Amino acid sequence: MSSLHPAIESAIGEATGAPFRIASASALGGGCIHHAECLTGADGRRFFVKQNSRDLLPSFAAEAEALAAMAATRTIRVPLPVATCHAAGKAALILEYLPISRARDGDWEAMGRQLARLHRHTADSFGWPSDNFIGPTPQHNTRHTDWITFYAECRLRPQITWARRKGLPLRQADALLDALPRLFAGYTPVPSLLHGDLWAGNAAFLEDRSPVTFDPAAYFGDREADLAMTSLFGGFPPPFYHAYHAEWPLHPDHPSRQSLYHLYHLLNHFILFGGSYGQQAEKGVRSII
Repeated sequence: MSSLHPAIESAIGEATGAPFRIASASALGGGCIHHAECLTGADGRRFFVKQNSRDLLPSFAAEAEALAAMAATRTIRVPLPVATCHAAGKAALILEYLPISRARDGDWEAMGRQLARLHRHTADSFGWPSDNFIGPTPQHNTRHTDWITFYAECRLRPQITWARRKGLPLRQADALLDALPRLFAGYTPVPSLLHGDLWAGNAAFLEDRSPVTFDPAAYFGDREADLAMTSLFGGFPPPFYHAYHAEWPLHPDHPSRQSLYHLYHLLNHFILFGGSYGQQAEKGVRSII
């Protein structure tokens, strides 16, 4: 038994009102940051648990907050957060266990419709009640009523600063920030509730073919940012986009901003993993300019 398991048992019991004792633990793959496992109790209940070092507890708490906010919309399915806990220098996020099926068997049209309905939940400003994380990277969420200012100051500028510290020159990045208003001529985004990190690895389907998303980095932002992320790192199939557009059409100029929204994630991946992501980010800056 892991040194964290007794704390997990206690946290589940307190959160659910029913004592929980681990009967078996099965390691799960698919992640590159946390250790994940399925815990099955003596009573048959199952939970999905992420574990990492104690200093990542704030990240787990932020993820639980985002999942709860998304679940409250009753649009696209997410695993419900159960609890967080820590012990012996480690931290855990405990979630509802959802059995995942093969993506090719899923209902991509339903995923497109449900994401559009999630985006229909809006706020009066861009940002989030508190800062959170995209993966392990801090994500600033200071409230702004202007999207261009928010995206420049809370998304791109911090990533540019951290990427430069890691050795990526990004010589044209400051000119790009100055040029942002031109990319939004004739388009004024509304603050939509976003998943925030919606690539193919963070979307799947349940055994009944219904969509599910997980690992959010939620905030209120331009919905085009979520759609742009779906086209990175593998992408989503055409039925997803057809259904989204049928539910809530995008602005005709949205393809012109796709590289801008890709840039945030390419910079983050360079900061986390290095390698060719830096070259892709430099190329992205030049193409946007």
